[in-house]
Order: sequence, then C-alpha cells, then structure tokens
Amino acid sequence: MQLKIMPKKKRLSAGRAPLMLFLCQMISALEVPLDLVQPPTITQQSPKDYIIDPRENIVIQCEAKGKPSPSFSWTRNGTHFDIDKDPLVTMKPGSGTLTINIMSEGKAETYEGVYQCTARNERGAAISNNIVIRPSRSPLWTKEKLEPIILRNGQSLVLPCRPPIGLPPPIIFWMDNSFQRLPQSERVSQGLNGDLYFSNVLPEDTREDYICYARFNHTQTIQQKQPISVKVISVDELNDTIAANLSDTEFYGAKSHRPRPPTFLTPDGNTSRKEELRGNVLSLECIAEGLPTPIIYWIKEDGTLPINRTFYRNFKKTLQIVQVTEADSGNYQCIAKNALGAIHHTISVTVKAAPYWIIAPQNLVLSPEEDGTLICRANGNPKPRISWLSNGVPIEIAPDDPSRKIDGDTIIFSKVQERSSAVYQCNASNEYGYLLANAFVNVLAEPPRILTSANTLYQVIANRPALLDCAFFGSPLPTIEWFKGAKGSALREDIYVLHENGTLEIPVAQKDSTGTYTCVARNKLGMAKNDVHLEIKDPTRIIKQPEYAVVQRGSTVSFECKVKHDHTLIPTVMWLKDHGELPNDGRFTVDKDRLVVADVNDDDGGTYTCVANTTLDNVSASAVLSVVAPTPTPAPIYDVPNPPFDLELTDQLDRSVQLSWTPGDDNNSPITKFIIEYEDAMHEPGLWHHQTEVPGTQTTAQLKLSPYVNYSFRVMAENNLGRSLPSEASEQYLTKAAEPDKNPTAVEGLGSEPDNLVITWKPLNGFESNGPGLQYKVSWRQKDGDDEWTSVVVANVSKYIVSGTPTFVPYLIKVQALNDAGFAPEPAAVMGHSGEDLPMVAPGNVRVNVVNSTLAEVHWDPVPLKSIRGHLQGYRIYYWKAQSSLTRNRRHIEKKILTFQGSKTHGMLPGLEPFSHYTLNVRVVNGKGEGPASPDKVFNTPEGVPSAPSSLKIVNPTLDSLTLEWEPPSHPNGILTEYTLKYQPINSTHELGPLVDLKIPANKTRWILKNLNFSTRYKFYFYAQTAAGSGIQITEEAITTVDEGKLAGILPPDVGAGKAMASRQVDIATQGWFIGLMCAVALLILILLIVCFIRRNKGGKYPVKEKEDAHADPEIQPMKEDDGTFGEYSDAEDHKPLKKGSRTPSDRTVKKEDSDDSLVDYGEGVNGQFNEDGSFIGQYSGKKEKEPAEGNESSEAPSPVNAMNSFV
Repeated sequence: MQLKIMPKKKRLSAGRAPLMLFLCQMISALEVPLDLVQPPTITQQSPKDYIIDPRENIVIQCEAKGKPSPSFSWTRNGTHFDIDKDPLVTMKPGSGTLTINIMSEGKAETYEGVYQCTARNERGAAISNNIVIRPSRSPLWTKEKLEPIILRNGQSLVLPCRPPIGLPPPIIFWMDNSFQRLPQSERVSQGLNGDLYFSNVLPEDTREDYICYARFNHTQTIQQKQPISVKVISVDELNDTIAANLSDTEFYGAKSHRPRPPTFLTPDGNTSRKEELRGNVLSLECIAEGLPTPIIYWIKEDGTLPINRTFYRNFKKTLQIVQVTEADSGNYQCIAKNALGAIHHTISVTVKAAPYWIIAPQNLVLSPEEDGTLICRANGNPKPRISWLSNGVPIEIAPDDPSRKIDGDTIIFSKVQERSSAVYQCNASNEYGYLLANAFVNVLAEPPRILTSANTLYQVIANRPALLDCAFFGSPLPTIEWFKGAKGSALREDIYVLHENGTLEIPVAQKDSTGTYTCVARNKLGMAKNDVHLEIKDPTRIIKQPEYAVVQRGSTVSFECKVKHDHTLIPTVMWLKDHGELPNDGRFTVDKDRLVVADVNDDDGGTYTCVANTTLDNVSASAVLSVVAPTPTPAPIYDVPNPPFDLELTDQLDRSVQLSWTPGDDNNSPITKFIIEYEDAMHEPGLWHHQTEVPGTQTTAQLKLSPYVNYSFRVMAENNLGRSLPSEASEQYLTKAAEPDKNPTAVEGLGSEPDNLVITWKPLNGFESNGPGLQYKVSWRQKDGDDEWTSVVVANVSKYIVSGTPTFVPYLIKVQALNDAGFAPEPAAVMGHSGEDLPMVAPGNVRVNVVNSTLAEVHWDPVPLKSIRGHLQGYRIYYWKAQSSLTRNRRHIEKKILTFQGSKTHGMLPGLEPFSHYTLNVRVVNGKGEGPASPDKVFNTPEGVPSAPSSLKIVNPTLDSLTLEWEPPSHPNGILTEYTLKYQPINSTHELGPLVDLKIPANKTRWILKNLNFSTRYKFYFYAQTAAGSGIQITEEAITTVDEGKLAGILPPDVGAGKAMASRQVDIATQGWFIGLMCAVALLILILLIVCFIRRNKGGKYPVKEKEDAHADPEIQPMKEDDGTFGEYSDAEDHKPLKKGSRTPSDRTVKKEDSDDSLVDYGEGVNGQFNEDGSFIGQYSGKKEKEPAEGNESSEAPSPVNAMNSFV
C-alpha cells in the first residue's frame, strides 16, 4: 500500500537495531489494489448546490469504484427515483451518472429537487452528497417610469439599481447607451448592492443615459434597466430658473455650493451588524457624501487587520478579508473624513462556520481479528452534530455488528471478521451546512505484495537527494526493511531516511551510493521483496562560461561555452538570445563549444545564454553583448571581480582538506583577497559560515575541519571595488566521526519538587557533536556527604530529573558529552540544590510600633536557617483593617501584603488609615512559597485630621441671609469635634473684605447666616476638626438676593427712601471703585466750572434758553464732544422721568449712539426725577436687567448723581 499523506521521517542511527518501520494504519490515502475485493468508493459527484442551464440537458454525475463493480441507484427528494419510468432520464453504462434530456422536450423546473446517488456491492454501499438541482433564472426588470433627476452642483446623489432576483445573483455594472462603462472614482462609485453613489455631483455628471446592467453568467444573458436622466445645474442657472418666483434677496450667492462635513450614504445609523461564514470573503462597505469628497479609512477596534488577507476595493470604500476565520469577529470602524470634519460607523462582525473537518474518516483495511478505529471529527459555529450511517442507513437501525462500538465521533472495531466489511458515512451538520464522508472497513487477509516495478533503475546526480520507491500492500500491515547489495545487512547508516510509504531517501547521494537496493515487506502471511538499482552521475558543469563583450558595429564576436559532464550522459548544448531562439540568420554560427556572430549590428545586442542539458540535469551561463559605434580604444571597465570557478578538493584527511580554485576576471582591479565559506549539509543545510581568508595571490588553501560534517565550500574574490558573487559550491566532503571536543554548557541543578533534583544544560549542536549517537553522561552526588558519584547516560536531551532526594541539599553535578566514537573531556563539577519545601517555622516575637496615624513599624525575630528548607527570599507581612475604631464595622477588608527581601527583621507599613483597628502577621518566604503565619498582632492607629466635607451647598438666599447645608467628611479619621466656617465679602473689583470666623457644633449639617448685606457676594471656607487638628477645607461662593421692591421704581418721599438711601450710602462709601469714580466726577466738574468761569468773564453767554428751545424733551443731554460743556435742564416744575434707553452693557462699555457721560448711565438704567433744587429723587435701587455672570458687582452703591449734585 502507498500512503499519500505527507510522510513522517525516521532516521536510522548506527549501533541501533536494524532499520525497520511499522507504518501506522493511517488509511487516509490507502489505495487497495483493484484486483482485490473492496467496498465501493465514490470517486466523482456533482456539487451539492448544482445550478443548471435550463436550455441544456441535465447531467448529474456519480462515479464509483469497487470490487465487484458497484451498481447504482438514485433517490429524489428522499424517495426512490425510478429512472426506467421516465423516458427522458438515462444512466451511463457502468456508471451512476444521469442524463436528463430536456432539450427535446420537458422543462428544467420539472426536475428541480434533491438527488442522492448510492453505489452498492456485496461489501457495502457508499452514498453521495445531497445534490440540490435548481435551474438558473435571469428575470427581466419590471417596467417603471423614471423621472429626470435635477439637482444642484455639489449635492449628493444615489442612483438605485435594484436588479431582479436571479439564480445565481447577477453581476451589476453601470454603462451608457454606447456600452461604455461609466468612470468611477473616490467621488462616484458603485456599491455592493449595485446602486451608484455620488458623494457630490458636478456639471459633467449631467447625462441622460445612466443605465444599470445585470449580467447572469450562468445563462450568458444581460438585462438592462431603463436609462436614468441626471441634470446638474449651477447656481446661476438655478437663479435664472427661479427669478420669476423669488425676490432679489432670495437668489443663491455666487458660490455654487457650500463645503460640508461627511455623512454616510450607506450604511445607515452609527452601528450595524454583519454575519459571514468561515472561509468566505468578508466584505464591509461605507460610502459617504460631503464636500470636498470624503476619504474612507478602516480600523479594527479590538485588534489589527490581517496583513496578508486584507484588501481594499472601490477606492477604499469596501474592506475585504479573504478566508475569514472566527478570529476576524469583532468591531470594525470606517471613518469618513474631509477638511470640515469626520464621521465614523461601527460594524459588528460575527463569523459563523459551516462544518469543517478536523479529522475526516479514512478507509480502513484490517485483517481478521485485528482492531481499528474510524474517527470523524469536525468543527463549526455552532458546534456541528455528528451522526453515523452504515451502508447508507442510520447506524441506529442498521444491522448489528458485535465487533463495532460507537463512541460519539469514533467507531471502535475489535477483533473484526470478514462480515464486518461495510461502508460507513459520517454526517457533520449545523444550521449553515453539512459534511458527508464515506469510509469503508475492508477485512482482508493478504500477504505482502510490492507494487513498485522490479529492477527499476534510478539515476541521480551526485550530491543531490535520491528517492527509491517501495510501494507495498498487505493485510495485516507489513513491515519494511531495506538492504544494499546481495548479501548486505539491513541499512544502519544515519544518512538514510525511511518514509512511511516505504520510500528510502538518501539525502546526499555520493558516488559510493551506487548499487542494488532491496526492499523487503513482511507480515504474518508471508514476505515479498523487490530490487531497485541506483546510479550516481557526475553533475554537468560549464567550466568556461561566455563573457561580457562590447564590440563595434560590423565586427565579429564569439562566445565560448565549455561543458564538463558525466561520461555516460550525452549533453545537448543550445544557445538562446534574450531567453528566446537565435535569429534565423546566417551570421550566427554554432560550433562545438562556441557561438560566433559576424557583421554585428545594433539589433544583435542583448543577453546570450548557453544551456547544457542532460536527461538528469541542466546548467546555463549567460553573457551580455553591447554593440557600440566604432571608437578608437574603449576605456577599461572597472568592476568587482568575477566569481572564482572550478573548485577542487584534494589531500582529504580527517581534520583537514586542501581547496583550490581558478580566479575569475579581476575587471581591471587586482584581487586583494579570497574569502572561503563552508556549508554543513547534514546539520545546517543552506546556511553558509565563514571559514578563512587568503591573499589575492593565492589560489589554494589548507582548511581545518571538524569531525562528522558534510562540508561544501565556496569562494569569493575581493578587490578595491568590492566583493564578487560566490563561486559555485565545491563537491561535498563528509569527515569521519570522532569523540566530542567539548561538553555542554550552562549546567544547573535546581529542584522542582521537595524530593527531586532537576539537572539542566545547554546541549551541543549538530556541528559540535562530532559524530552520530550524541548522548550525555549525567553524574551527581551530595556535596557534604561521602557518597559515590551516581551516573546515568541519557539521549540528546537537555534535562534529567533525579528523584528521591532529601529536601534542599547541595549537590555536585557533572554533564559529559559522548557519542558513538567516545567521551568528551572530563567536565568540571558545578553545585546545585535539590528541591525546596515550604518553611516550617513562623517568625516570632512580632512587635508593632505605631509611628503616626498612617505609618507603623514592625519588628520580628528571624527563623532558624534549617527551618527555611530553601533559599531565603525574605519575609512577608499580611495586614488588614479588621474594623474601624469609630464605626466598629466588621465587614471583611481585603488583606494587603508587603514583602521585605533578604534577611531583614523589620519593615515599615505605610498608607494606613487613621483611627483604625489593624491586624497583621508575618511569614518567611523561600523559593517554594510561604511558611506558617505568626500569631496575629493587633494594633490601632491614632486619630488624624479629617478629609474635606463631602459637599457644601448654599440654599435659600434672602436679602440678608444664606443657608448652608453640608455632608460630613467621607473619612473623618477620628471623632469630629466641630466645624469651622470662615467667610468674607467680595466687592466688584474682586477685593476681599474682612474675614469672619465661626465655630459650628459637629452634630450640625445645616446653618443659617443672618445679618448679611443684600446683593453681596460672599466667599466661604469650611472644614471639619478632630482632636488631631483641622481637616481639608472646602470653599464656595454665593450672593444674597436683591431688594426687588425698591429696584422696581422710585419711592415717594414719605416711604422712607431717604433712610434707605442713607443706609446704603454708608455701605458703598467704603468701596474702592466708588471712591475712584467720585474723584473722577469731581475732577471733571471742577474743570468744567473753570472753563465756564473763563468764558463768562470774556463775555460769553451760557446758552440755556437756546438749548431748551432746541430740545422739546427736558432730558439730561450728553456732554458735547466739541466744547466739553454739559447739556442744560428745563426750568419747568413738572419733573419728567429720565429715558430708560441708556443702559451700560455688561462689559462696561458705552454704546456710541448713547451719551458718553450720561447721568442715566451712572444709574445703570434706573428711572429717576430731579427736585426743584436739582437733587436726585430716588436711589440706586433699580432692578438690573441682567446680573453679571460672575456676580461680583454690588447693587448697594448709592446713585452717583446724588453724589455729584451734592458736590456741585
């Protein structure tokens, strides 16, 4: 039998048992010879989902093999399909393939359904998949009237396609009337649903023939949607169109469209979901509109996109991940971005999976009384259900077989008999699909037979692998042995590799590998053997290669190509020009080793290649011909050297060899040195190492070698311009084995358990082994005892475990290398320790010194060293807050841990909570873990200062009071004794007034402050206190309310306005801003009086009457900007109210159209009147239109008009 699975390799080492291989009963590709009885095997069937062309005959395939030849039957929709009763259905002779003739008569729809084929012979029955037959459909588009689309330049647009539903779905594309594809870009693109999306339209998008086409590939038909007309108009065109209906102010501006940030055309909303099946292509799409055209970016929120499976389509609007797996589930985010902003959409992807094979059941060939198993293991999402059938019948109702036992996804066979032969079907299914596999059990008793032809001749080029086939079959499964020569013993050399299918591999065939090889197959029923022959041939080499040439037009050039080959092989040499045949031109002549080109012209330039072929190998070499115009003398070409060639090994000794070579052309720069490298084809094939360097005048080198290395060498030349390419590799040279020169390094001894010693080391590599059979002699003994060395020899591993050792005892350890040739030098001993165990004793005399409310110092006595039973790591303190000294809350608190390294016997516990009850214990720690805990030690931390009150709110403001409410501190850190409240007023210039200090009992959470100034901002400082001191303060600001009754208007004289005004004048007179304002007003009035006095002395007249005549309304007039005089007042007795319109803005600036120095402005918009003496009636008590945002201005200031009048 021949195993077609990727074979596992087994190496044969010298000094071991004869080379023998028991092939596993992996019948995954077992081929039973067709002349032997065997159950049916389905070899060909139609696909599960079979879409047919309704215009052609239906052919449903079902082919099978078996001995005897199987008969075939069909079911349709679960019932027997009698093909003899349907004249349109015929079955192919010797086959199960059906042909349904619908071209002459009948309809494809009549034969829609689910078909299943059964192939049966005396050994069992195999069944096909359920084949679903459906005719393809390519329906027409429904008729619809499409209105022309008119839109403005820059708007977004979606042209719907909505193709008819076909089977299979059609391929969508957009074209015009001339069948030319419409150009697409980042701005215009087709979505996955077939719609055409415009992020923004341009005038050039105007056309009347946007046509969506649907191509149904199965029937090779194309359906067309009605053309869509789109017209994009500019703003000027739109204004002309709507001019008759809109006013001048409603025209669109000169700018035809406004930039806008992106929004998504598809998908809708901020999030969406997508489900895909494992193995399919995951396609995610985001198309956005905006101006300028948005750019799309993609990220995976909880991971990175798979590099080799991620592709971007449709100008990055579509993200595709091929061969999607469950690991690709997650949230994907598309981001649309332009210069005005960005928007994102999250797509939640879930990857489900139809069933897929983990282990598919494989054919099983057993001999009578043998055991075997059929395994059917599948995975999917959701997990598939496994069911078994026997010969196409559910195994629950199939005939009973005492040798068969079903265990979930496995059928176990014990002591099978010939009647146990059958075909078993495994069905793995979930909601997304199913898998069906046939696997037969064939019970045969067959002696071995060799299937490879006898006396096959294998010819192999030296230094290449040789593969000698030995395909075999037998039941029970034969064992395989290989022999070389007529009387040779079973192959024992380590250079041979035996594959599970019986093939013998010689990784590096040498001349001495030539000979006759015998393959022997044995089982309990007999033996078979077969001879094959191996010949090793010398490789073909080009020893004189064509060289680069530069020639003048009209001259003659020749290329030389000398070939060296095995004398039994006949080479053919051919010449190529630019990798094609030579021109059919008489100027080209080919001699034995030479190509000559006469009368060279420009077309002859190029690459000329000499190719030497034999039946086993081929080699080639090339040279470039450059044709130039005739010149006097060409300038010399300077370049790195050409590679050396013709490498040869001589004087081959165990530890040295001589290498010689021929230098390549130095290209007009002398060679300064040669670099020699080697490859170890046995241990590190393909990896080249530096060997040595020799001067450029030397063409031989004596090389030092290591034992048991399969050497190849190559040489590179170097000149002042650089290093050449490597030469071709030399022939291989395998040095003889020798004992190791060194021992492994990094030897350590550490126990993993209390009663063992784990000895580890860094093994030698293949190059250092010096021979086959590399092993290690591991020796150990107790350091402080009189024991003899205990030794054991282990394979080429890096660890050995000594069991039954006492706990934590020092050991001396040695690891010595050896191979089939002998031992390495005696190694030096290193010290290790057997395994640690947990410490036995707890630290004693634990003392706690409380330093302050958050810090404590712990002291303890060290434990005896012997009780540690391991490497001392340190001491570990567990401490926890058992309960609060204040609340006595017994709720469990998580323990905290502090570790102090080494042998320290004291440590500090920081971060403790004040006024708390703590418990601690101390443990010693070694490499194994912790020892027992010391008795719990209890201590208390003293009171500390409290945290800030949890909150402070100021509620219920009145004219002269504020109510404060607060929450106690979240961490009182002791017993609260009282609260301290400090507060001070803030004037309009943010200056702080005198500070008031108030003590409040600790049991209060509310306090009312009385006798405060109205409409005044106060700043509060509030904190709690314990016996340890004051806590963190919390601050707040608030404002008392305004006296709205007095701000609403001017009170009559008998209401007591004078008293109120006097009271408030006293309050505001202490304010700095008011003093400064009064000084400025006084200075201004003084200047005006001086000016008036001067003008009167000069005969000037103060034009009061003229002013009165000029103004009908006797309001206060603004100061004149040109002469600095005040406006005048009316002498009338009827005092009219002042105008309300001159309110000072909140930013303290005066509007230009108002008076620059209006008296009304000083009152901030209050209504007022003047007495006969010119004094101002009323107070600065008018209600503000809007309070300042910060609330820092006082509303208690007296009217500056009164102050000014008093000053005058």
